[in-house]
Amino acid sequence: MAEKQDKGRLTRLQLALGMAVFGSATPVSKIVTGAMPVFVGSAFRVGLGALVLAPFAWKKRGEIGTLARRDWLIVCLIALFGMFGFSALMLYGMKMVSGVVGAIVMSTAPAVTAAASMLFFGDSATWRKLTAIALAVAGVLLLQLGQGSDGGSASEMWLGAALVFAAVCCEASYTLLGKRMSEHVDPVLVAFLASALSVPLFLPFAVWQWADFDAAQVSAGAWAAAIWYGAGTLSLGTWLWYSGLAKAEGAVAAAFMGVMPVSALLLSYILLGEEFRFVHLAGFGTVFAGVLLMSWEHARMEKKA
Repeated sequence: MAEKQDKGRLTRLQLALGMAVFGSATPVSKIVTGAMPVFVGSAFRVGLGALVLAPFAWKKRGEIGTLARRDWLIVCLIALFGMFGFSALMLYGMKMVSGVVGAIVMSTAPAVTAAASMLFFGDSATWRKLTAIALAVAGVLLLQLGQGSDGGSASEMWLGAALVFAAVCCEASYTLLGKRMSEHVDPVLVAFLASALSVPLFLPFAVWQWADFDAAQVSAGAWAAAIWYGAGTLSLGTWLWYSGLAKAEGAVAAAFMGVMPVSALLLSYILLGEEFRFVHLAGFGTVFAGVLLMSWEHARMEKKA
């Protein structure tokens, strides 16, 4: 009995830490994009991520031979959208917005994923899903309209938020495509293959930007952020989350979805030293209510299954 309880605690800890690590990607990406060119930072992220995931993927290497042509197509799409598209859009977007704005826009991920699932995969539209989507849109609009800045910087903020939202859409495609793959392929292996396949996509752009980049000028703190962006948010987060997910009921895992936006918001204040404003709380609270609704919906669906 005690052993079962210990395993349950470990599972919950893995789920919570996995979401917290994923949430750290938003403020950390702000640090990375301030220290190095976008494609250099992105190539470093996926290359390091693939390297760290390699030992875990090696244990599942036997599954590679079972992948059908359709599976490889899905892996390539994950590499294109979930790795290349997400990293590039996220870093360019975070150049233009604060960590708090980025964190709140990223918090719409569960609602965007639900909308894409209904649109492309025929999932049923429930009032919880639709309300969560509406709350996500309302929260971001509330945040953007309440920022109150001059015309030029306001335009840049809207563009930056749009790019971060495009990154959210890429993340949603990663989630949905990865869910299809993980039904018969280990998800850590999928993450490794997608990371490795995305490296050649970044390299030409990284080489082009390298001419204007002086690695010696990057501070130790920025290098630490870049290392965490690859080894932490991509590799460690994936391993923690899916390790916990393999042992937890869907309803339990869904309850931990709310950890990611909280982590992103708090770390934006801590790591970036950004000033608290009540409009942040209002925007985040609105979006977070949608996250809780989506968690409730996942738990309800798990009980029905």
